[in-house]
Amino acid sequence: MTELWLIGIGTGGVSHITLQGQEALRDAATILIPRKGAGKHDLAEIRERLIVQAGASAQVRYFDMPVRDESLPYQDRVSVWHDEIARRWVAALEGANEGPVALLVWGDPGLYDSTLRIAERIEPKPLLRIVPGVTALQALTAAHAIPFNTVDGPVTVTTGRRLREGGWPDGTETLVVMLDGQCSFKALDPEDLHIWWGGFLGMPEQVLEAGPLRDATPKIIAKRAAARDAHGWIMDTYLLRRMTAT
Repeated sequence: MTELWLIGIGTGGVSHITLQGQEALRDAATILIPRKGAGKHDLAEIRERLIVQAGASAQVRYFDMPVRDESLPYQDRVSVWHDEIARRWVAALEGANEGPVALLVWGDPGLYDSTLRIAERIEPKPLLRIVPGVTALQALTAAHAIPFNTVDGPVTVTTGRRLREGGWPDGTETLVVMLDGQCSFKALDPEDLHIWWGGFLGMPEQVLEAGPLRDATPKIIAKRAAARDAHGWIMDTYLLRRMTAT
């Protein structure tokens, strides 16, 4: 693996990949696709459709995503998981075609995605090329037709785990939360907070909900549960804003 190309593919819509991303797929010698287990086969199928749509003729190699060891402390758990993913990349590429290897990254490789950190574990280190993609932040604000920030206002992007452990960050007007499988907004004081939530952003299955946090919370929880039951998985994110900030 002398060259590794990380190609952002957006949040699931087949039109989210850029022209630059399609060109990179056509130029790659091998494309790696993760398989994420039972009930999540359509995550691989979306990547396969993007390859066909781009007119790519690269060899496709698959690898099975490992499961994180929940008994370990969080940082150790993630580190061990990343080590194993890197090992599986290398194993999947044994005997592959010479030339650039492409990985299709959900969203964008630079925003709350660990593919770059996993790539650092490969020895010898490959030459990296990053092709940016549509982020969940862009897809969410576009779906709700809202601005990302208030006038001259700061925005904090964080995770569900940090929101649960630390609460609302001081000095924050707008908060975007990613990687939250537990609806961590439930723990917040809803006074003065408005939420814009979305799942399967950009896909035909897209679901949206918005409103004052107090009113929207039970609706989001119900919609999220129904969508996850229907598809076996869900990728969602949300934006919270103090209305006094507007």
